[in-house]
Amino acid sequence: MTCQFSEEMLDRAVAFHGHSCPGLAIGIRAAEYALQEFGESAAGGLVCVTETDMCGVDAIQFFTGCTFGKGNLLHRDYGKAAFSFFERQSGRGIRFLLRPDAKKAEDGTQPGREEMQRILLHKPLEEVFELQALTVAPPTPARILTSLVCEHCGEETMESRTRRIGGETLCIPCFMQVEQKV
Repeated sequence: MTCQFSEEMLDRAVAFHGHSCPGLAIGIRAAEYALQEFGESAAGGLVCVTETDMCGVDAIQFFTGCTFGKGNLLHRDYGKAAFSFFERQSGRGIRFLLRPDAKKAEDGTQPGREEMQRILLHKPLEEVFELQALTVAPPTPARILTSLVCEHCGEETMESRTRRIGGETLCIPCFMQVEQKV
């Protein structure tokens, strides 16, 4: 099944990202699959946990409205082309994992970038991603926490991102300088 987003929307996603590439196509298809599985009306309540920081994350932001700033786009740096989507209201979650052969041509060869994009945008979604039902609860909504002042650099830091060592409250970079074992 060819990608269901209009050419205009695809062009807008490319403009948002800055260039067209296979990584963006992967994110476009992940967003399409998520909206298909959860319904367009669920987009406002979706949460995405991405296991990569590749180009496709921009497509997920563009099409689903999941963003870091709203706290409904979370990055787990696992280096995998995998995206978990949750609907907070129902608690339902699905993980989309890019299939190893998704970027290959029909004859099993590795195509060039432009052909790879075309393949990704035209293959049925089931051939692009493996779906895995999730049994874990959706991530909790973002909270506004108190800021503490780092006792080394003097910068305000969200309380949950501070470390205590030697009776002092430090931001993570200062903590790493103090705790570094070189």
